[in-house]
Amino acid sequence: MRERNGGSVRSGVLSTLIVPLSAEHAGPMLAIYQAGIDEGNATFETVAPSWEAFDAAKLPEHRFAAVDEDGAVLGWVAASRVSDRCAYAGVVEHSVYVHPAARGRGVASALLKGLVESTEAAGIWTIQSGIFPENTASLAVHERAGFRVIGTRQRIGRHHGLWRDVLLVERRSPVID
Repeated sequence: MRERNGGSVRSGVLSTLIVPLSAEHAGPMLAIYQAGIDEGNATFETVAPSWEAFDAAKLPEHRFAAVDEDGAVLGWVAASRVSDRCAYAGVVEHSVYVHPAARGRGVASALLKGLVESTEAAGIWTIQSGIFPENTASLAVHERAGFRVIGTRQRIGRHHGLWRDVLLVERRSPVID
């Protein structure tokens, strides 16, 4: 069951509340980001950015935090434009990260649902992301959220001295024509 209340969405998943991601969440959000980076299968990044750099790069209307009943940040999702060209106005790239202790509890699914709702309401027709093939949990949650693998970008970048492949996934909105 979901209820909308003052700009936030309460999900029936372990009383997780999906709220707009703001500077008040910066410390825990960046710690979750760094934990994902440190695990080695989430991103090519090696250090989480500052809040200011993150804030400047992400679309404010398409970024959310998952918080528990006590306000602790469990995870986050954020999107950015893929291009300034008008042909790509309805295409965004996203990232989603969940605190290691909160994984497997529906947090990522709730975050992706919030992102899909906000992007569709804004007329965005495609959400995409790049996922390392080894990140099977992320691939599974994205598939459940309606994403599909559209290709493999072979040896697209070096990560800790090794060439890594990235699977390009996308979700094309069924409601945006």
